[in-house]
Amino acid sequence: MSFSNLGLSESILKAVDKQGYKTPSPIQQQAIPAILKGKDIMAAAQTGTGKTAGFTLPLLEILSKGPKAKPKQVRTLILTPTRELAAQVEASVIAYAKHLNLYSTVVFGGVKINPQMKRLQRGVDILVATPGRLMDLYQQKAVRFDQLEILVLDEADRMLDMGFIHDIRKIVSYLPEKRQNLMFSATFSKEIRALAKGMINDPVEISVSPRNTTVKSVKQWIHPVDKKQKSALLAHLIEQNQWTQVLVFARTKHGSDRLCRQLNTKRIPAIAIHGNKSQNQRTRALQDFKKGKVQVMVATDIAARGIDIDQLPHVINFDLPNVPEDYVHRIGRTGRAGKSGHAISLVSADEFKQLRDIERLIKQKLDRKLVDGFEPDHDVPVSNDNDKPKKSFKNKPRKSSQKHPQNKKNSRSNKQASAKRPQRKTSTGGNRPPRKSDVRKKNA
Repeated sequence: MSFSNLGLSESILKAVDKQGYKTPSPIQQQAIPAILKGKDIMAAAQTGTGKTAGFTLPLLEILSKGPKAKPKQVRTLILTPTRELAAQVEASVIAYAKHLNLYSTVVFGGVKINPQMKRLQRGVDILVATPGRLMDLYQQKAVRFDQLEILVLDEADRMLDMGFIHDIRKIVSYLPEKRQNLMFSATFSKEIRALAKGMINDPVEISVSPRNTTVKSVKQWIHPVDKKQKSALLAHLIEQNQWTQVLVFARTKHGSDRLCRQLNTKRIPAIAIHGNKSQNQRTRALQDFKKGKVQVMVATDIAARGIDIDQLPHVINFDLPNVPEDYVHRIGRTGRAGKSGHAISLVSADEFKQLRDIERLIKQKLDRKLVDGFEPDHDVPVSNDNDKPKKSFKNKPRKSSQKHPQNKKNSRSNKQASAKRPQRKTSTGGNRPPRKSDVRKKNA
């Protein structure tokens, strides 16, 4: 099947061809025709499967045939959890709408709000937004939704994880009841279905991958190493393999900055991207990384779902994530759209629990590869299939003695025997048990 079989116009097909895509991915094959028919969609697709184009292309087709947006009005609203993802989606919209007379813009926090208000003044066909900044703009009457036709929730599960549930419900209350709804999520948890229940009408459900699975085109393995040797091993791997573009995930902001300093001292250009950086710093870092001005970008999980780089070859887990699902999102930055990629984790012995949880989640044992000169003093054990969490007996109810009459009898006889037994005398005389103060006096 080709994109020309999906009901898209020549203008859009021309833009798709210029991006180098010839064959639609499974999510695109199923989602595009359903969206063009005006159906509500609930689509479960892991990252890197082409889901952004899966909703962007049909949206552009629908909007190109309708009336233009009036001042301050929005025809299509795309909500995303992070600034980086919002910018990526907007970039896709611009690329695919190149030959169409449509206007789009993106709004998110961390930058000045006035320029965003000016861009919304004329009205937009497609608005890509993060929930917090959109709420601010609505309350300042910079944007209105009377003309809204389509709502898209991208990375819906991530938005719930980040605590946007109340903002989303509030935003939905501002929208016309009659609209088309599209929800895209890596997973469909109970919370996601609860959110969809009051928002989406008779949806077409699409699922192109099992829950919490990793892309098959990504080769995964681990290098066991002592924690103090991790940065040296990372520099060794980069230099030995002559990697030119490496995305590294660290657990903390300070750890990211520290690792960048260590790499830079070894003349490996590296830059960090995390929540302590301003939006302009994060945008500039991502641009420099994409253009090859820096060799390594070290990121915290804030960037796990917001970075979209064509043919990113290597993702390195410098620290394993505490939440195993984040591992799937991290390594999903490589091996996108069918391209091959490598996901390598540097694992120390104290990260065995995280490794075991990840292997359980993805139902796969990761190969262990030792690197000469970096063999760990404390090895990483191999997780056992039977190594399951122990059951807790903390709240287990005790068996009642009423079921066994003899227990009651024995209990009574024990009390009688106890009453007859002479009490041990203490150092202060009498038959009472010794007090702590008595013991202290005796030992003084």
